[in-house]
Amino acid sequence: MDQLVIAGRAYDSRLLVGTGKYRDFAETSAAVEASGANIVTVAIRRMNIGQDPALPNLLDILPPERFTILPNTAGCFTAEEAVRTLRLARELLDGHALVKLEVLGDAETLFPNMPETLKAAEILVKDGFQVMVYCADDPIQARMLEDMGCVAIMPLASLIGSGMGIVNPWNLALILQRAGVPVLVDAGVGTASDATIAMELGCDGVLMNTAIAAAKAPVLMASAMKKAVEAGREAFLAGRMAKKIYSASPSSPRAGMIGS
Repeated sequence: MDQLVIAGRAYDSRLLVGTGKYRDFAETSAAVEASGANIVTVAIRRMNIGQDPALPNLLDILPPERFTILPNTAGCFTAEEAVRTLRLARELLDGHALVKLEVLGDAETLFPNMPETLKAAEILVKDGFQVMVYCADDPIQARMLEDMGCVAIMPLASLIGSGMGIVNPWNLALILQRAGVPVLVDAGVGTASDATIAMELGCDGVLMNTAIAAAKAPVLMASAMKKAVEAGREAFLAGRMAKKIYSASPSSPRAGMIGS
């Protein structure tokens, strides 16, 4: 399968996974392994990666030598909080520049606060970060973030943790048509078919956490998501047949039949 390239680095997997909401680190590790993901996101405000030496360290089970750790700003509601959080992450990860920015609008819907997101993105890009950014499925603001220097645009499929799948494929299509950087669906995926649809639309990748962690069998779901992303990418590259309303075309054409 062709590789995903973000900020000049190539990755074999187009599935990115989160590390929260699992029962324990053992389940986290098993699910990440089953997903085949190269990039794993870490909520700096909720997960220990060295901030507290007395607590278990996530990096012990997901070492940076094997995985690209993508610190994110989950739980941040202002640009100031997000910028401070990612500067802390850079110190903890020895100058690591690739980050995921999300600035939330409210605690109930977790919908992005786009004015604060734009403000934070501008500061972070100028500060040398390689910013992958969670955003609304708004093609105008997505283009603004790209023009600002973000290395990947990550529009929501639906609300974080909702499992509702892709509720507005038309806006995603508009973003994809105009984007010059990778576009990855982030938030709202509920099952394997949602991931496949995102990839069939032409998305460069999919990021998910709850869809795997909240499944009855998280490790099995992680394996399913791996296959779903791969199948969707292959279908996109293959180019689906045109839809024909009220037009049938037999799988075995009659023309050239023996004895006809």
